[in-house]
Order: sequence, then structure tokens, then C-alpha cells
Amino acid sequence: MLRRMQPQLERTSLRDRTREDIYALIRASDSLTRSDLVDITGLPNSTVGHAIERLLGDGRIVRARAETKGPGSGSGRPGFIYQAVARGNTTGAIDFGHGHIRVAIANDIGKPIEEVELKLDVDLRAVEAMDAAAARLRALQDAHGVSSLTVVVAGIPGPVDNTTGLVRSPTILSGWVGMDPADELSRRLGARVCIQNDAALGAYGELTRGAGRSHRDFLYVKASHGVGAGLVINGSPYSGATGLAGEIGHTPLAGRTELCRCGRRGCLEAVVSVQAVVDQVLHTHPGLSRDDLVLEELDDPVTGRILEDAGRTLGRVLADLVNLFNPTAVIIGGELGASRPALIGGVHASIERYAQPATAAALVVVAAELGVRAELVGALQLTGSYVGR
Repeated sequence: MLRRMQPQLERTSLRDRTREDIYALIRASDSLTRSDLVDITGLPNSTVGHAIERLLGDGRIVRARAETKGPGSGSGRPGFIYQAVARGNTTGAIDFGHGHIRVAIANDIGKPIEEVELKLDVDLRAVEAMDAAAARLRALQDAHGVSSLTVVVAGIPGPVDNTTGLVRSPTILSGWVGMDPADELSRRLGARVCIQNDAALGAYGELTRGAGRSHRDFLYVKASHGVGAGLVINGSPYSGATGLAGEIGHTPLAGRTELCRCGRRGCLEAVVSVQAVVDQVLHTHPGLSRDDLVLEELDDPVTGRILEDAGRTLGRVLADLVNLFNPTAVIIGGELGASRPALIGGVHASIERYAQPATAAALVVVAAELGVRAELVGALQLTGSYVGR
């Protein structure tokens, strides 16, 4: 689990942590057999069996008969699948992007009930952003007759120190510096609130419900109005010693002079971000207005070249990370990840060129299966980990 999100797991036994990992897999899938869990985790059959029996005994999962496969499938008697049990609690999730807010309510195993989105400059209007998110959540509660939320998980697009809960960087999310978002939102909502970096939540979303389900080690990159990364190592998100891992957006690029919002020149996100790509597309498409531009709908050679070049620039930075921890996948999310295959192709080309050949050969580069919803889905999935704890 994410370190800031579930600190109690650090003080529990290995057996307890294994049980929670098994529960997280069951909650995310609802269709896994015991043998599936053994294959996914690599754990001994007896260890998985012990965890399942404990979860059944606690009433956190139920066992159901798997559907029988059709004639000629070669399968024997159908086995059992395991499903998480919702306990009647309602949880909330907030995804603060640089230019948007998405909020949702869900049951206590992360199944969404309803979600809404609004556009807002989150970076410079922290109080307004938190007021707006809280108001939208309360409106969803009222619409569905929910009196209270058991827990709310919120992601913000900047570094949060998991030892203090404070926003750390004076140049990223400058309007949030020194604030404790968990405390601020908790006072507005009257509920327990857990805060995490948005890219880390995106990684968790893809791990549990998206393209990361078949990978134990992968790098998730949110390429949007900013650029951030989330790491998954051996099936668990990794946030670093104080929760600041993955802040790659301000990596300096040699020979680049674009002015970044942090005040320096040539940062990765000043060159590869929605704003930078849109500016180039508008410059090369004189008849197109900013309000009408939808990147994923443009399918012309010029736009394809712009996106491919952006992907190659991003991939050059990611190649070093690929060399460092040898993942089996690089998953590109955010608006740029959802734009067109050209950007994904550019990332892949640079990784093939600059990463160690054996390391590059062992991985795939894909777009986020959940698209721009990866962060919200990750938050929803994580809420269930807090219910009853």
C-alpha cells in the first residue's frame, strides 16, 4: 500500500501484510481463484490459502462458484472465485489536477456510485479548489442520501511530505505551500482524509484496475499539465523515504531554454506538457482555436510529429529510470497519454535507443488503460483499505 496512506501496515507482521495484499487483489478483481492469486503473487499455495481463510473468517470476502467453461474447454470441475464484501459504508475520492478537479463517491470496496468534474486553476487557488471539491462531494452525498463519508482519499499534483502532511515545494503548487490538505479537507467534510501525490494514485489505479494488473514492476507517468511518475515495485507502490519519489517534472534537459513555472529553464514539463504541446499544435494550425482543440481528435502528420517528438523527449528521461529499476512496463497516463499513439511510439523509441538493450527488451510501453481517470480510480480503490481500520 502507499506509505502515507496506510502507515499501520509498516508495524504489522509479514503475514498480516501478505493478507492485506491478497485482499487488495481480490477487491480489485472480484474474479480471482486461489490458483490465480498464487500465480500473481508468486507466494506458496499454503500461504495464499491461509490468507484466504483468515479473510473469509473475518467476513471481508466471500467464496463463489466460478462459471463452468463451455464444452470442449478441457476444464474440470469449476473452482471457486473470491469477492470482497461491501459493508454499507460510503467513501469519497478527489483528484486535484493542475487545471481540473474530479470527485466521486463509492462503496467501501471502491465501486463508484457517481463522479463529476469541473475545470479550475488548482495551482494558485488552493482554498477555492478545496472549497469546490468539498461542495461537490457534499452535493453527491445529498443526491444519493449519504449522511457521512467513512474516508476520503485525495490526490494533488505536487510533492506532499508523508512525515508532516505538508505541501513542500514553493514552485510546484505555489498556492498550497505550507498547507496541510488532509486537515483542510477534513474540516470541510467532517471525515477522515488521506492525501497522496496524484501520479502515485494513478499508478495504484493502473495496478488494481488497469494496464498494470499483469505487471509486478512498472513505471507510471502522468503526462498532463505537469509531468510526474509513480513507481510500483514487486506489486506495491513505492513513494520514497518521505513520499517525494517520482517528481521528475523538473528534470533539466540539456540544451533546452523553455521557461518553466518553477523559474528555471529547460525543465521536462516545460517541454513535454499539455500546454507545451498545445502551443506547438496551435502554431502549426493557424485556423484552430485553443477552445476547440482536442488533441485526441487530431489525426494529421504535423500533430503526429509534434506528439512523437514530445514522446522522444520524455522517453530520454525515462530511459535512465528504466535502467535504474528494470520494470516490465512503462504506462503513460494523463491527457498526453490518452492523446494519440504517436506519443507512446516516441517514448518507446527513446527507451529502445538510450536504455540498456537487455533492459529495454524486457518491457512494453503502453497508454494507461484507465486514461485520465487513473488517478481517481486509484483513490477510489485505496479508500477500501481504510474502512474498518
